[in-house]
Amino acid sequence: MAASSAPWQPKEEGFREICGLLEQQISHSSSSADKSQIWQQLQQYSQFPDFNNYLAFIFARAEGKSVETRQAAGLLLKNNLRTEYKSMAPVNQQYIKSELLPCMGAADRHIRSTVGTIISVVVQLGGVLGWPELLQALVNCLDSNDINHMEGAMDALSKICEDIPQVLDSDVPGLAERPISIFLPRLYKFFQSPHASLRKLSLGSVNQYIMLMPTALYVSMEQYLQGLFVLAHDPASEVRKLVCAAFVQLIEVRPSFLEPHLGNVIEYMLQVNKDNDAEVALEACEFWSAYCDAQLPPEKLREFLPRLVPVLLSNMVYADDDESIVDAEEDGSLPDRDQDLKPRFHSSRLHGSDNVEDDDDDIVNVWNLRKCSAAALDILSNVFGDEILPTLMPIVQAHLSTTGDAAWKEREAAVLALGAIGEGCIHGLYPLLSEIVTFLIPLLDDKFPLIRSISCWTLSRFSKFILQGIGHQKGYEQFDNVLMGLLRRILDPNKRVQEAACSAFATMEEEAAEELAPRLEIILQHLMCAFGKYQRRNLRIVYDAIGTLADAVGGALNQPVYLDILMPPLIAKWQQLSNSDKEFFPLLECFTSIAQALGTGFSQFAEPVFQRCISIIQTQQVAKVDPVSAGVQYDKEFIVCCLDLLSGLVEGLGSGIESLVSHSNLRDLLLHCCMDDASDVRQSAFALFGDLARVCPIHLHPRLSEFLDVAAKQLNTPNLRETLSVATNACWAIGELAVKVRQEVSPIVLTVISCLVPILKHAEELNKSLVENSAITLGRVAWVCPEVVAPHMEHFMQSWCTALSMIRDDVEKEDAFRGLCAVVKVNPSGALGSLVFLCKAIASWHEIRSEDLHNDVCQVLHGYKQMLRNGAWDQCMSALEPPVKDKLSKYQV
Repeated sequence: MAASSAPWQPKEEGFREICGLLEQQISHSSSSADKSQIWQQLQQYSQFPDFNNYLAFIFARAEGKSVETRQAAGLLLKNNLRTEYKSMAPVNQQYIKSELLPCMGAADRHIRSTVGTIISVVVQLGGVLGWPELLQALVNCLDSNDINHMEGAMDALSKICEDIPQVLDSDVPGLAERPISIFLPRLYKFFQSPHASLRKLSLGSVNQYIMLMPTALYVSMEQYLQGLFVLAHDPASEVRKLVCAAFVQLIEVRPSFLEPHLGNVIEYMLQVNKDNDAEVALEACEFWSAYCDAQLPPEKLREFLPRLVPVLLSNMVYADDDESIVDAEEDGSLPDRDQDLKPRFHSSRLHGSDNVEDDDDDIVNVWNLRKCSAAALDILSNVFGDEILPTLMPIVQAHLSTTGDAAWKEREAAVLALGAIGEGCIHGLYPLLSEIVTFLIPLLDDKFPLIRSISCWTLSRFSKFILQGIGHQKGYEQFDNVLMGLLRRILDPNKRVQEAACSAFATMEEEAAEELAPRLEIILQHLMCAFGKYQRRNLRIVYDAIGTLADAVGGALNQPVYLDILMPPLIAKWQQLSNSDKEFFPLLECFTSIAQALGTGFSQFAEPVFQRCISIIQTQQVAKVDPVSAGVQYDKEFIVCCLDLLSGLVEGLGSGIESLVSHSNLRDLLLHCCMDDASDVRQSAFALFGDLARVCPIHLHPRLSEFLDVAAKQLNTPNLRETLSVATNACWAIGELAVKVRQEVSPIVLTVISCLVPILKHAEELNKSLVENSAITLGRVAWVCPEVVAPHMEHFMQSWCTALSMIRDDVEKEDAFRGLCAVVKVNPSGALGSLVFLCKAIASWHEIRSEDLHNDVCQVLHGYKQMLRNGAWDQCMSALEPPVKDKLSKYQV
């Protein structure tokens, strides 16, 4: 296959062999072993520099071969170009491009579609500049009036617009205008083509530019909108779907363009929301949430509510072919298939954050018209509140009062609607809530599994209300009925109901907290019974419910009668799972919550748990370098979960963990984790480092300077914004350690300050948690080494005081103020220029509980009052707002 200076020509023999291999590759009679052999032979051919020329020739010119063979050559060419195009000889690049262009007008649709894909790949790799003939060829085909040429060019253009829209909106030397300006008028013209394929491809192509909004589209917006109105009632459902998508995107990106036409657009969306094609209706339904998010005037939408709400409600009824209806018949005793298990994500520990879980409200993850309609109703209820109730409630009541099996889907949708408005319309629903809950409780035992599951969810949406009434007899009975109803459903034979009940119960646990303590025994019996019978996927939700229960009731769990129900099944599972089984993750998380709840009560279970975590971290660290000798594949999530469980143990056992730590190599493993390249490993490692610093700093001692060094590095990184959580934990850990080892941190104090000051100075751009932790750690370091910190204080006093004034009263804030007072005593003039900010920080205390700190603060204020004579103190006081002055009066200044 040698190249020569004459135009490239295929050799008959090479042509025959490659065609033969392609034919075998696509033949249905070839076994998979044959196919892998064919694949290897094709790979050998690809060593020849002109192999891709053969593929281009077969694709473009092998008229005698089947379309499938030619298409196979084209797809293989596309994949090869992705990796080889840039390193190919220019003469071969040129040959391939010249063969591709004529294929845009091929008689066969499959060839036209494949060439569009290949052209888009070449443009991705070589740009428009690298292929000057392409633009002219596209324009010629679009203007040709020949349907094959127009469709082939439109296919290629639409793929370029989808994959790399920006290349057409950039300057091209030799062209008076950007390519997009050349194509847009032609695309608009195709909006009126008699061919549905051209209408669809042209509209889809223009839609790709809404986000980028090039000048050419901006100045022709009115023409685009008129085109959309023309296509609005297109007979092709794919075109109507694209019209809806355009309006949704426009309202998200440039609502101002639609404002003059809003009434018409809303009217249209309302009509299309009832389209017979569910995909068109779904696209239209996205408009309502987008409208509310765009902060457009609600008045415009208000007048449509009496017509919109019933449409949403009717779309919330399950479609007959909804996969949930098929799934709902599935028996709880059937094992889960691997593809039923969603990947799970563990979120690493973060200091100073209230771990806000996302409401994973919906169960099955396919977005459809029913879910989109419920989400729209939820958002509308938050914007319009009780205004939607007069339209909504009569329909809901009518649906709920239907009897008979045929109407179960309407009843189910009505329960879903009540849950959807449970937040936004809570005021208007309030007088009816007791009645609604009473009505929902029997539905937990309905014969239809999807009614049982949605009733669990809707009741969980009202859990705040259900708990408010717990103080009086009737309210407590209702709470108890809901609780027992959910527990019954946790043991439902149906998987879908089990999942809904467990999730609803976890929501209830978070709201009820210690109110659950009297019912702990019966709750644990139900949860552990479910633990014994659930299949793998739902087992994860039981772990979550057990963990949430432990977080909710805390130390109340620490009774032998409860532990005898809870622990044996968990320990049996713990012993049954191997160190590389992913089912271990939720169990580790569950143990973390139990260890924190039981406190020292967990010590009887602690040793095997501690040892196993150490062993897993060790194995994983080996696997990262050498999976063969470790015997497992590396998976950092094992390290993260084990570090978090060890943090839970430290938090629970306190100094009781000391003997376990002292007989292990945790210190060295932990230092290694603090230097890991994965940010979530570092994040959990610094959380554990801070916890250990609190309870047994002595065991960190031998490598103290290394730990401090690595922690300081996390605060001084160019990509701080990407690893904020790591920085937050490292910052907190430095402060915890400083308070314990005091003077021993002095060698790194200046390094730490130089990292913390920029964070405090850019506070408004960073997250609250990092800023608060930085202010506290700066204070703790100042408290233990005031002589080192004081000379530099004028550089950061103002931003430090501002950050301190945002922190709520607690022990950490006390430490920070001890540091503040300590440096002011060493260098009073360093804070003179920031005195107003210092006063505001002091005034941010609700009450200083510590007597000695209160006295220190008094001393600081009185010191400045004596220092500032001749009215300077009064001048400073007059710069303060009245509430700040009032707060300072308790210090007698």
